[in-house]
Amino acid sequence: MEVKTFGVIGAGQMGNGIAQVAAMSGLQVIMNDINDEFVQRGMKNITNLLTKSVEKGKMSADEKAAVLGRIKTSVSLQDMAAADYVVEAATENEPIKFKIFQDLDKICRPEAILASNTSSIPIGRIAAQTKRPTQVIGMHFMNPVPVMKLVEVIRGLPTSDETFKLTWDLAVKFGKTPAESSDFPGFIANRILLPMINEAIYALYHGVGTREAIDTVMKLGMNHPMGPLALADLIGLDTCLAIMETLYKGFSDSKYRPCPLLRKYVEAGWLGKKTGRGFYEY
Repeated sequence: MEVKTFGVIGAGQMGNGIAQVAAMSGLQVIMNDINDEFVQRGMKNITNLLTKSVEKGKMSADEKAAVLGRIKTSVSLQDMAAADYVVEAATENEPIKFKIFQDLDKICRPEAILASNTSSIPIGRIAAQTKRPTQVIGMHFMNPVPVMKLVEVIRGLPTSDETFKLTWDLAVKFGKTPAESSDFPGFIANRILLPMINEAIYALYHGVGTREAIDTVMKLGMNHPMGPLALADLIGLDTCLAIMETLYKGFSDSKYRPCPLLRKYVEAGWLGKKTGRGFYEY
């Protein structure tokens, strides 16, 4: 199957980034969210990033206009009936994702592929919400999507070879480097990354060091581009907590227990950059 129209569910930080790289690859894109405010905010972010590319001489004004012209906005899931391939990039919440896939399964054409950008929820459980489990797969982009080269491609137990190859080839078409992961909670990236972030939060919780000291040690001592606490703020502390809870539940291992300080911040609404307050103030 040739993918010509690419659907994205969610116009937030991840969703609008996925829509942008898909449109830049030449695909027609349908970017959907639950209301027009969210969709327009996503379009504004894409426009701003493309404008910066024009200013830096990385693309022409005509190319920018062409990319924007390939993105159709939507506030109705019914619009996904026109899509050959759909990526869900909604919030990291299992019931929400399950409902989206149940609805997409009814709306999309029988041959359409349904993918999830989930950070940690097993693909097999998502696929079980549909009557097309062989055509369900994980396509996990990294943040910020237009910049980061990696895409984790996660095949669930029922995912077909054809679905896997099509997804792999799409990632390459988007200018990304795909890496295959088996279907375990957290996959590869977040099974390694989030426990490290969680341990950094424990270090802060126990008074081992200040937020600045912890991040400085990891940046200068381990050559990380940013410290784990600043990275947690960028990811979103609610997302970090959701991933840790998925790991804890999935493996029943105490080493994945979310730090109480992380839970306390989330309960206070201190979610990181997106709310202006996390481990740092923005």
